[in-house]
Amino acid sequence: MEQTFYSNGKLLITGEYVVLDGAIAFALPTKFGQYLKIDDSKNNSIKWTSYDSDGSIWFESTIPFESIINKETFKSDKVKTTLIEILHHAYLLNPDFLNSQGYTIKTELTFPKFWGLGTSSTLINNISQWLKIDAFTLLKNSFGGSGYDIACAQNNTPILYHLENGKPLITPVNFIPDYSNKIYFIYLNQKQNSREAIHNYYNKKGDINKVIPLINTITQQIVEAKEAKAFAKAIQNHEIEMSNVLETQTVQEALFPEFEGVVKSLGAWGGDFVLAISKENPTEYFNNKGYITVIPYSEMIL
Repeated sequence: MEQTFYSNGKLLITGEYVVLDGAIAFALPTKFGQYLKIDDSKNNSIKWTSYDSDGSIWFESTIPFESIINKETFKSDKVKTTLIEILHHAYLLNPDFLNSQGYTIKTELTFPKFWGLGTSSTLINNISQWLKIDAFTLLKNSFGGSGYDIACAQNNTPILYHLENGKPLITPVNFIPDYSNKIYFIYLNQKQNSREAIHNYYNKKGDINKVIPLINTITQQIVEAKEAKAFAKAIQNHEIEMSNVLETQTVQEALFPEFEGVVKSLGAWGGDFVLAISKENPTEYFNNKGYITVIPYSEMIL
């Protein structure tokens, strides 16, 4: 009998990078996510098929149980190696799941996998639901990261998220701004490597303890902003602070200096989505710049 699990995608609005050092982050679960469908099979293996949002197969492989137990690696197939690593750590947390004859597993994204809305985090959370293990532990043991994306996968409302002594603390927040019709999300036509971005952050962050209280204050201002002007000013201040930390131009300075509004990086700088807030619908502006994926707040956020 087929089992089905689902997890939400994510967008990190504030606290990118510094959430790793205990800053409070503001994150939004998305209307897009990923399904995991599991059926029984044979041959002591998993027949795994991953489908993109257009129905095309982007990964397909048969993985013997022995490969999972031994954490086998494949130099010519990074996706398979990463999947086996996740399944190996899941096995360490719940060895009973390999006391089976085999599985047929399908994953189905409801967003294009290159968008960076959480292909890995939704998979890790779905596997954790299936095997009844802790998703934050599985993430930490396999992929790494702050875990805010797992929190989004599990929650259907905006959240504040931070790490306290390495433990995730999640606070649902009521964020339904009257100006949400002025907020848009634009895909920058390139997926960012989160692991690489985190590595670069650790090389540059310096004395981050001075920045965290300021980021926390800005995050609170963003969550509590009653008017579009206050929201725009706060996200602009956040960009300036993180630009100093990362020693990198803001995305608005680099790509959209003449934009009549404010543009903010989301998550790892340099790729995936940005947030834009402006009085007028900015779709034509971004389309003319070559960015054809422009999604209104109401179509993106749960």
